[in-house]
Amino acid sequence: MNKKDFARQLRRRSTDAERRLWYHLRDHRFCGFKFRRQALLGDYIVDFNCHERGLEIELDGGQHAARRVYDAQRDAWLREQGLRVLRFPDNLVFKETQTLLDVIWKALHEAPFSG
Repeated sequence: MNKKDFARQLRRRSTDAERRLWYHLRDHRFCGFKFRRQALLGDYIVDFNCHERGLEIELDGGQHAARRVYDAQRDAWLREQGLRVLRFPDNLVFKETQTLLDVIWKALHEAPFSG
């Protein structure tokens, strides 16, 4: 399966946390910014991408504990491309939704990341 098909499959099988955050980010609902989910960037698939502001949002479930090295390499590559990466634990989406949205809002309104 190629990466594009895999990203499409991930969109169909979103986690509860991804669906919850996507509710707030989709259709320009959040500050008028366009987000994509399970977007393909280089060799990587990012959970949420706001191309306009160079912002990537990642939700980490339990599987990420075993993937720390991979995640660190991926985040480093994304930053080398001039992108900002916000990483949140899944449970924060449910426990502190407004706090998470406030952090995203602030990141969207900061000057673009420069490396």
